[in-house]
Amino acid sequence: MSDNEKNYAFIDGQNLNLGVRNSVWKPLGSNWFECVYRGWQLDYKKFRVYLQDKYNVEKAYYFIGELKTNTLLYKDLQECGYILIFKPAFRGPDGKVKGNCDVELVLQAMIDLDSYDKAVVVGGDGDYACLVKYLIGQEKFETILAPNFESSSWLLREAAGNQYIAFMNGLKGKLEYIPNKKRVP
Repeated sequence: MSDNEKNYAFIDGQNLNLGVRNSVWKPLGSNWFECVYRGWQLDYKKFRVYLQDKYNVEKAYYFIGELKTNTLLYKDLQECGYILIFKPAFRGPDGKVKGNCDVELVLQAMIDLDSYDKAVVVGGDGDYACLVKYLIGQEKFETILAPNFESSSWLLREAAGNQYIAFMNGLKGKLEYIPNKKRVP
């Protein structure tokens, strides 16, 4: 990668958030689930700087399901430098929020194909395997940045191979969100 490359990031927001948190859904009752977080919380401002410094990312598209209750989150992400692409979201009968943005991510990567030198795809979903294969063949692919190894799809790992995949498991110390704690006298 050269310093003058103009790269774009295509980020699966839900996959990134839940992946670094290493979340699992466990049943509470017959139809309700709770999300249990075993990982860490990402500092999105640090992550945007990381994408710029490490991968020369000029534009960072962040694909996310849109809920009226998350307006402050959307504002914060935009202030960090992300370009938000929304898909209407809703709560399913199991209580989980549904707002799968895979198709929108792939479509945006193809729409912008002539505008960037290389693509960085952030997510671990196997649905991106065909995009990865195509971009590698076009010499337009930098890397898949998967939130964690455990939940990344084997289809994606196979499409990317060792040369084109990195995992965020080891980035906790660099990119973890640490809230400001006020000292109690």
